[in-house]
Amino acid sequence: METINLETFAQRITQADTLHDLDAARLAFSGKNGALTLEMKKLKNLTSAERQEKGAYLNQVKADFHALWKEKYRLLQDSERLAQLEQDACDVTLPPSPADACLGSYHPLSKAMADMVRIFERMDFSVRQGPDIEDDYHNFTALNIPAHHPARLSHDTFYMKGGDLLLRTHTSSVQIRTLAEERPPLRIIAPGKVYRDDYDATHTPMFHQIEGLVIEPGIHMGHLKWCLEFFLNTFFERPMKLRFRPNFFPFTEPSAEVDVLFDDPHNPESRHHQKWLEVLGCGMVHPNVLKEMNLDPHRYQGWAFGMGVERLTMLKYNIQDLRAFFANDTRWVHQFNFSTP
Repeated sequence: METINLETFAQRITQADTLHDLDAARLAFSGKNGALTLEMKKLKNLTSAERQEKGAYLNQVKADFHALWKEKYRLLQDSERLAQLEQDACDVTLPPSPADACLGSYHPLSKAMADMVRIFERMDFSVRQGPDIEDDYHNFTALNIPAHHPARLSHDTFYMKGGDLLLRTHTSSVQIRTLAEERPPLRIIAPGKVYRDDYDATHTPMFHQIEGLVIEPGIHMGHLKWCLEFFLNTFFERPMKLRFRPNFFPFTEPSAEVDVLFDDPHNPESRHHQKWLEVLGCGMVHPNVLKEMNLDPHRYQGWAFGMGVERLTMLKYNIQDLRAFFANDTRWVHQFNFSTP
């Protein structure tokens, strides 16, 4: 009665150097035309006693073969996995080459904010900071905003529970805190986050402002106009056409909004492809604000301005969707390639 020589197949398993070689040994033993398969087919031609004896033998050979094969498979799999890890390994102590380096970049808002601050510092402005959580006095009362003003309503302002604390709605509160501690002449800007209960396609509950304040004897709207023209021309890196429209703000009198003439990205082929866009508000500091800070309005004059950083950034870099600033998409940030602020 013919038998299978297990040692022959055991030797093939031992000599297998790859998983491919090991699988070839398995197919030669138990594949469709393997030695074991062919021997199993012959069992039908044997007597009952012979079939029982040889069947038991073949099952034992099959079990022994697969035990050897599984152990070799585990060893080869571990070896190939280790070889792949060594192949893919990199020396983390080496600096990346310039071509392969994926360096971080500044967010457009951070870049724009830094640019704005630098421009005002060139005009001898100093930066002042204040708390994001403010009280009613610094955010409203000291700025000549009466109790019945719409800005004080809960649907416009985030109030804290159990007191008069709130998330500041503008950085003008920094001006009040500065005037309480410093005396004129004064030339400051207050960049930072502000909060309003407003969320739609063009507004977010948190955004960024830069507000400025100048208190000196003898200054007037002409100085304010020159300052804002210099800032906008420098920020947009080209001469800008501006217009000042009369408006109302409780803490300035007279007050104005500043518009800039821009190309309309939605209608570039039209004869009227340019349109005026509001970019900031400004005005002379209201006498009531000066009196609240114990300053004589007959001796000191002041002017102030405030601008939204997001809006100016969108105009400069042609960003169409405000939500892109807060989407946390690093691909979007990297496309600007701002390596320095």
